[in-house]
Amino acid sequence: MSKTILEVKDLTTKYITRFGEDVYAVDHVSLKIEEGKSLGIAGESGCGKSTLALSLMGYYFAPLHYTSGEIIIDGKNISGLDPDAVRKDILGTEVAYIPQAAMNALNPTRKIYKFIEDVVLAHQPKRNKKEIYEMAKSRFAELGLPVSALDKHAVELSGGMKQRVVIAISTILSPKVLIADEPSSALDVTSQKMVIKMLRDMMDRGFIKAMIFITHELPLLYNVTDDIMVMYAGQIVEQGSAKEMVFDPIHPYSRGLMQSILVPEEGTRDNKLAAIPGTPPNLKNPPKGCRFAARCKYAVPQCHFNAIPMIEAGDGRRFRCGHSIQNLREVYENDK
Repeated sequence: MSKTILEVKDLTTKYITRFGEDVYAVDHVSLKIEEGKSLGIAGESGCGKSTLALSLMGYYFAPLHYTSGEIIIDGKNISGLDPDAVRKDILGTEVAYIPQAAMNALNPTRKIYKFIEDVVLAHQPKRNKKEIYEMAKSRFAELGLPVSALDKHAVELSGGMKQRVVIAISTILSPKVLIADEPSSALDVTSQKMVIKMLRDMMDRGFIKAMIFITHELPLLYNVTDDIMVMYAGQIVEQGSAKEMVFDPIHPYSRGLMQSILVPEEGTRDNKLAAIPGTPPNLKNPPKGCRFAARCKYAVPQCHFNAIPMIEAGDGRRFRCGHSIQNLREVYENDK
């Protein structure tokens, strides 16, 4: 039986606006990732993906606040820990985070090696600089990065190289969980492939034990992750294997995401792009029923008023909808 590296139980986090209003951007989210596995998180902008990523680190700063739930990394519950303890004992060693536009986060006046030195000394102050430099050289070589990049400034590197260097810096201490927030969104196709290959190599070599890859592109996750979770308005609406989620999504929102993106594997002749009508709800005052109901053409009256629980469909497949799987499949078949 595989070992669970990350388990999240009923996590809820919120933003507090300057007017004192609560915005629940992550609402009762639960997930589990086993050692050697990767989870993709997809959804349109504003659905809560990046907030979930920040929340999973257990490190909160205003206006984001922890409300309830548990985050357990390799058996260690990091929920509600003191921020200083999280920064010292969790970030970089238990969990690492690659933010959006990470390649723009490097100070252009410092050499790449200095960033690695800072990370290592923050957690292992007894290390000497020679040891750290050898560690950095070894890791860069193992990941296929030019060792010469250690003595360069960020402005001397291409966009794709900067992104890969940032990933190497963030994971120099081999954290158990890597959270990558749209790490390839600003790159060309060739650079995207190099970043994805690097992440896979890190998993294969055991530098990281589990990974969360966040993007708004469902098809991209098919080539990167084992499982995919779709978020909408702060909640999980569906989760399953990458193959199931790309080629046989159940939830109307998941299907809408797929139909709004061209999938090369399916061809384009008989597949037309279709936008999802409407906009997500205001999370200051979310709907009582299904949060997608106002945009869903399959919604029935009870969808707007009844709370919708997660339905376990077996083999790790689960979804949040007022309709049964059989009902949805019949509706989709009649729609063709």
